[in-house]
Amino acid sequence: MLPHNCHKMTRPSLLNFFCAGNRTIELLCGRASARRPHSSHTMRSVVSRPASGFRPSKVAVVTKTTRCEFEQQRYRFAGLSEVDLKQLLAMKGSSYSGLLERHTIHTRNVEHIVKSLEKEGIEVRVVRRGEYDEEVVRWADAIISAGGDGTMLLVASKVFSKDKPILGVNTDPERSEGHLCLPVRYTHAFPEALERLQRGDFRWQWRQRIRLHLEGTGINPTPVDLHEQQLSLEQHHMAHRITTLERRRESGAQDDSFSEPNLLPVRSLNEIFIGESLSSRASYYEISVDDGPWEKQKSSGLSICTGTGSKAWSYNINKLVEQSVEDLLKIGKSQTGLDIPLDPGFIEKVTEEYNQSLVFSPEDKRLFFSIREPIVNRVFSSIRPRGFAKKVCVRSRCWDACMVVDGGTSFEFNDGAIATISMSDDDQLRTVVL
Repeated sequence: MLPHNCHKMTRPSLLNFFCAGNRTIELLCGRASARRPHSSHTMRSVVSRPASGFRPSKVAVVTKTTRCEFEQQRYRFAGLSEVDLKQLLAMKGSSYSGLLERHTIHTRNVEHIVKSLEKEGIEVRVVRRGEYDEEVVRWADAIISAGGDGTMLLVASKVFSKDKPILGVNTDPERSEGHLCLPVRYTHAFPEALERLQRGDFRWQWRQRIRLHLEGTGINPTPVDLHEQQLSLEQHHMAHRITTLERRRESGAQDDSFSEPNLLPVRSLNEIFIGESLSSRASYYEISVDDGPWEKQKSSGLSICTGTGSKAWSYNINKLVEQSVEDLLKIGKSQTGLDIPLDPGFIEKVTEEYNQSLVFSPEDKRLFFSIREPIVNRVFSSIRPRGFAKKVCVRSRCWDACMVVDGGTSFEFNDGAIATISMSDDDQLRTVVL
């Protein structure tokens, strides 16, 4: 049922929608000669072959924290024995032996990577995610992420030079997608990947990333590591309150002091999410796209992604399912009288065509913003619930909000804080395509 303040689409409007030229009808009815290609701007590839082979002398291997390690660390403070941990996991529906098996697989694959590097005379430094910092980045000629996409995002977040190569290896392909990692076959054949690197049989790919400037009143540019916060069993809002109080105590700053723009010490490879920490509470903010007018909005938060992130959370926010497409086509057919096919194959094709249009190139220099479940009434509007932009500015009117970078690093973002989200060629991430 439509809300009272919404107008039904008129028959002429529907006709215009479904009859936008013969090309549209041909596409809908499957008579187009080929799938519509993405525009050259959005899918332009910026990969290049190296002038020579790549032979690093020092490599840092950053390993993920397995679920088994996480559970052991999480309950270590309680002094649980291994037997106690097994019983606790069983009560939660988890198998300790299963977690241990996945941990063993990961560990074995990390050892395979390390031995392969050492065999080539490369100095290796294995680093756990909690030990990974700027000093490790400076030391290494290249960094290998040994885990899944989450580990790759963590590794990338601390690399600020586009000349520092990053390589992802999926250490548990059966349980991790590894979209940002090398093809799965190199997990067990890493020497082959090394050989291709050394002889120059690969391509460099520079992925665009997001940078953040934070300014305003009462801001706290100190990040909270959400993984570490999980381990401490600390509530998210309390973690931010503690860092805020500590910072104000050290600096002597007042709550109402205005801060000039701070470039935050993190880069986003996937997306930035802004919203209230309590998901059931509406997020209130003002937004300006490409220096346009400010618009007050209430929603479930907003996501701003890169081309790399267009296949991740942003894709799932905006994608349509076949059931929704079928319902829309039925309405279009009944309102326009057009002979639109409703067979499963056609519906699947239209759904896939739309969903693929949401994905764009990792090298694209544009941001893509998505407003989640915008509230539209006589007070609040959402003229563009999603779209491309060069720059997005957000002014918080929230009570207990955060700005989360790639799902792993959080910044307090409450009333008075202003975030400027943009891209710079200086922030490109150098990755490998085999």
